[in-house]
Amino acid sequence: GFHLSGTVTEPATATEPEMTYKVAISFDRCKITSVTCGCGNKDIFYCAHVVALSLYRIRKPDQVKLRLPISETLFQMNRDQLQKFVQYLITAHHTEVLPTAQKLADEILSSNSEINQVHGAPDPTAGASIDDENCWHLDEEQVREQVKLFLSQGGYYGSGKQLNSMFAKVREMLRMRDSNGARMLTLITEQFMADPRLSLWRQQGTGITEKCRQLWDELGALWVCVVLNPHCKLEEKSCWLRQLRKWGEMDVCPLEDGNYGNELPNITNALTQSSGHSQDSLARPRRTVFTRAIEGCDLHWQDSHLQRIISSDFYVSPSYQREGESLLFNSQGQPLWLEHVPTACARVDALRSHGYPREALRLTVAIINTLRLQQQRQLEIYKHQKKELLQRGATTITNLEGWVGHPLNPIGCLFLTLTEACRLEEENCLEISDAGDSKPPVYQHVPVVTGSQDGDESYLSLALEVALMGMGQQRVMPEGLYAQDKVCRNEEQIIARLQDLELDAVLVQTLRKQCILLLEGGPFSGLGEVIHRESVPMHTFAKYLFSALLPHDADLAYKLALRAMRLPVLETTAPSGDVTHPHHLVSVVPSRYPRWFTLGHLESQQCELASTMLTAAKGDMLRLRTVLEAIQKNIHSSSLIFKLAQDAFKIATPADSNSDTTLLNVALELGLQVMRMTLSTLNWRRREMVRWLVTCATEVGVRALVSILQSWYSLFTPTEATSIVAATVMSHNTILRLSLDYPQREELASCARTLALQCAMKDPQNCALSALTLCEKDHIAFETAYQIVIDAASTGMTYTQLFTIARYMEHRGYPLRAFKLASLAMTHLNLAYNQDTHPAINDVLWACALSHSLGKNELAAIIPLVVKSVHCATVLSDILRRCTMTAPGLAGIPGRRNSGKLMSTDKAPLRQLLDATISAYINTTHSRLTHISPRHYGEFIEFLSKARETFLLAQDGHIQFAQFIDNLKQIYKGKKKLMLLVRERFG
Repeated sequence: GFHLSGTVTEPATATEPEMTYKVAISFDRCKITSVTCGCGNKDIFYCAHVVALSLYRIRKPDQVKLRLPISETLFQMNRDQLQKFVQYLITAHHTEVLPTAQKLADEILSSNSEINQVHGAPDPTAGASIDDENCWHLDEEQVREQVKLFLSQGGYYGSGKQLNSMFAKVREMLRMRDSNGARMLTLITEQFMADPRLSLWRQQGTGITEKCRQLWDELGALWVCVVLNPHCKLEEKSCWLRQLRKWGEMDVCPLEDGNYGNELPNITNALTQSSGHSQDSLARPRRTVFTRAIEGCDLHWQDSHLQRIISSDFYVSPSYQREGESLLFNSQGQPLWLEHVPTACARVDALRSHGYPREALRLTVAIINTLRLQQQRQLEIYKHQKKELLQRGATTITNLEGWVGHPLNPIGCLFLTLTEACRLEEENCLEISDAGDSKPPVYQHVPVVTGSQDGDESYLSLALEVALMGMGQQRVMPEGLYAQDKVCRNEEQIIARLQDLELDAVLVQTLRKQCILLLEGGPFSGLGEVIHRESVPMHTFAKYLFSALLPHDADLAYKLALRAMRLPVLETTAPSGDVTHPHHLVSVVPSRYPRWFTLGHLESQQCELASTMLTAAKGDMLRLRTVLEAIQKNIHSSSLIFKLAQDAFKIATPADSNSDTTLLNVALELGLQVMRMTLSTLNWRRREMVRWLVTCATEVGVRALVSILQSWYSLFTPTEATSIVAATVMSHNTILRLSLDYPQREELASCARTLALQCAMKDPQNCALSALTLCEKDHIAFETAYQIVIDAASTGMTYTQLFTIARYMEHRGYPLRAFKLASLAMTHLNLAYNQDTHPAINDVLWACALSHSLGKNELAAIIPLVVKSVHCATVLSDILRRCTMTAPGLAGIPGRRNSGKLMSTDKAPLRQLLDATISAYINTTHSRLTHISPRHYGEFIEFLSKARETFLLAQDGHIQFAQFIDNLKQIYKGKKKLMLLVRERFG
């Protein structure tokens, strides 16, 4: 039959009662063409009830009653039976069917109705006619809704994953040769093109978001797959082409390479690259994400050589043809396929995706044989040019179109095709491990089926070989952030797949052979001796090769990794280049560097490669030396060299065993290089770097510490040298850590003191105090340091620095020296009338207290300095009060006699201070009154009360104060309210 109906019962659960659903399924020529179910579930996949009914029919065909189409049954009934049948049917479903029955009855009874113009009547159980379209049921509305929903979530809530699973569904449909694949892809694309964000991004000139970009890429790649279906009808292809062109012409259609034009050859170009590329970006055609699919519509599968390649494993050239130069076969007679490589790989992807795995494998083998031949020819070309290229030290030969990061992912496609043929399907391969990640695939060698004699190759070794060829291809870095980012991403994806391969003897042999070819490949290999300045760096790839080769051939591993360390784009100048080949894309821009948006990432990969080599070379002085030289020659960023130094230090000093001196010395040498690099440039991590270096030198030993102390001026600033380096070296912890004997301790201390004095001479402002502290235990050095301070005090030092050193001197028991420095500090200071919260006030009070404690003479010496420097009335009155409270000279300097009497404010030196204080109060009062607001009146009256206290210390103070108040009343009589307050308080 063509129609299956049934009821499906869903058993009761803890929360839901038992439910019964009516399900109807139409099918035609082994495809389900439509479904309905009472559950009303909306999804692009069938609901569980439809699946249950289908499986029941498949598994228990004899349990399902087979009936004739309903039209046959009705044909056997007479007039009465038909009337009975219709009435019973209407009664059974009268609520649903009655309006329809009434309408149909009216139409049948009307002679000119549409229903009466057609012979017979439809029968849903009878199936379609032979000419009708037949395809699997797909709920188009549901597909549209879901894509729209996922796009509106903008990559959040796992919507990117959902869209990727819809793409995977399309691939699955193509593989099953289900014509709905293209239909579903069309629906998805329509929703993508209707995404409102596209016009927004275009208006703002911002790029599409990263997640969204990747989805568009997959969409473009899927269309290439669809149009390359080897068995599609011409009318289907032309219909797709119309659609693709329509989308591609819309101004919101995303471009293939992000926001930049790209000089990539057309998909149908031949393998060779023409040298006539225009540098003019305006001349470049606009390439959208659909351009490759549109170009793919021009490709066909009719070529007889291609047909023979994909239809037989044993297609070889007749032996008599193998002598001459042939474009169809190699010298072993194996077929070649000389098409633009990414295009040829797109064919492989199409064959694989449309369910032709054997054919895909055969074409892959032909492509690899072609690449091998090309590699051999390139080696021969290089042998002829080698001398000239090595002299020039640069090359202009490079591929414009890299295979890694290419929109069609050619290398990934060949690799997958080959590894899928070698995959061991385990019994429970569908089970997912506890971590939620599927286990890495397990591969086995499957011999290549071929008609030639060389029968010991496996598809797995070919997969490794082609991945290495593609990754090692020398190519120019593409333009634009997106294309550059894609190069890195694609490289990481391929390496992740390579790491799934267990390297056995066969694969190691393939690896070694290919690595040697890459090293000898000259300008055609990214690991060749000479490369283009803007060549894509090989660090990530080399790191994989190094780790894979190391256990089997260490010399080759190091040779390769050291060769890959370079990053020529950062070398200072661009070579003039060969102007006869305008296609090689050397930047014509005047700037030093081309626009490499991923440079930060590339430099960190270079650093990773170096770190991997350092770790492996631990304990091998010779290897470490070469790695160190490579780092010093090729890495230009101080923060990365610092990271390497830290890595080396960590590996050299494991917690559970002895340090490795070879690697420790490398860490130190790298650390010293960082110090020299960052000495004159600002670096926010500099303090951390200096501290780390001292730690590293301490681990290396006393000789290293002596060395950095002696050559401090090439590594540190004077401040760093005294406050961090020497201070740490002389600390108790360092002495304990090194368990030094007395002569060694003395040698270190002597070096530290010499350094301290040199630094104090060079930068007394910042180093004097540290120098004094470091020289405390050596009388001569201490005196020298003190003299340096005195010499610098008049010119090079601030009052803050001098006060700090003065206090230190007092603390050390040198009060007279402290007094001398405090006096020098006072000469640099100036406190205005309104600076009553100045940070130096505490220092001034301390200096006066120190002078007072030393005796009358010292106080007499400092008061004129105070009067000259301090104009703030409250500070002066505070000093005055303190000086009158106790007798001077209480410090008890030996050899001095003190009277023990309090000092009078009438006599020198306090008289001078009192006069200065009174005049400061008078000046401050006038200053404050020039712009006083009523809310400050109360505060001002308090200020005058304080002034009166000071006035009263003078013999005729009360008279002076009364005159002062009268004066104020006279001058400021306009401020009536204020003067009223003055009268109230002071009469």
